[in-house]
Amino acid sequence: MSVERATPDEQASIEDLGRELGERIARTPEYERFEEAREAVQRDEEVQAKIDEFEQLRAEFMQARETGQATNSGLQKVQAAQDELHSMPVMREFLDAQDELNDTLESVNEAISEPLAVDFGGEAGGCCQD
Repeated sequence: MSVERATPDEQASIEDLGRELGERIARTPEYERFEEAREAVQRDEEVQAKIDEFEQLRAEFMQARETGQATNSGLQKVQAAQDELHSMPVMREFLDAQDELNDTLESVNEAISEPLAVDFGGEAGGCCQD
C-alpha cells in the first residue's frame, strides 16, 4: 500500500496553520487568564514556599514508597500539604485558570480530530490501542 506524503509546500501550509492556531489560542481570554495566574503564582513568595514544602514532602514519600517504607500517615501529610497549597487564593486562581484553558484545548483537539476520525490528544501517539 502506497501512502502519499505531503509536498513541501503542503507541509509548510499545514505548519503555518498550526502556528496561526497557536497564536490565536494565545490571544484567548482563557490563555491570558492562565498566564496572569501563572505569573502571580511565580511572584508570590508564600505560595512558592508552600510549593517547595509540598514538593519536599512528596519526594520524601515517593522515596519511602520505593524502599517499602511508605506509611499512611506519610501519604496523609502529602495530601494535607497539597490541600493547603491548593486552598491558597493565588494558587486556586491558577488551578481554575488551568482547568479552563485545558477545557478550551480539549475543544480544539476535538475540532481537529473530528474530520480525521482520530483523537490526536488521546490515541495518535500510541500503537495497538483498543
